[in-house]
Amino acid sequence: MTKTLIRFKAKLFRPAESETAGSWTFLVLPKNASAKLPSRGMTAIEGTINGFVFQATLEPDGQKSHWLKVDRKLSEAAGADAGDTVTLEIAPAGKETEPEVPVDLRKALAAAAPKTRTVWSDITPNARRDWIHWITSAKQAETRTRRIKNACSMLAAGKRRVCCFDRSGFYDKSLSAPKAATSDE
Repeated sequence: MTKTLIRFKAKLFRPAESETAGSWTFLVLPKNASAKLPSRGMTAIEGTINGFVFQATLEPDGQKSHWLKVDRKLSEAAGADAGDTVTLEIAPAGKETEPEVPVDLRKALAAAAPKTRTVWSDITPNARRDWIHWITSAKQAETRTRRIKNACSMLAAGKRRVCCFDRSGFYDKSLSAPKAATSDE
């Protein structure tokens, strides 16, 4: 069975607020391209951007679509920068990509009860991604710390998924595409 490629063009934007300005760009998928994906939530994909092969995870934009973070390395390989329109061919990934675990969560998991680590390693990459996103979507450091502690406790109790977490961001808007920087030139 061959994968159905989703083909589209999208403009790269620079995020308005980023501690590392200039290190990444992003694009928002057209709604018709996003609608062809298997999930409104985070979705692992593989494909090409301007002909360069890559794998990534699309994030929900809170508008029933997705956005893609394009790091500097991928942007340079694709020969594109903020303001450019790029051509993409994507398909859902054959295998889910492992999410990057933030340092504070990684340390908490290492210090947690063995049951916590067992459940964490047994859940799917998508479930781990949900836990990570729930933690990192906290706006205040105290909330993030509390969520890490609660996550370890819930995992130790055998809980495999974050309760009441809207993976699409459509209802609570905790998930959204970054705001694009505006140029006043």
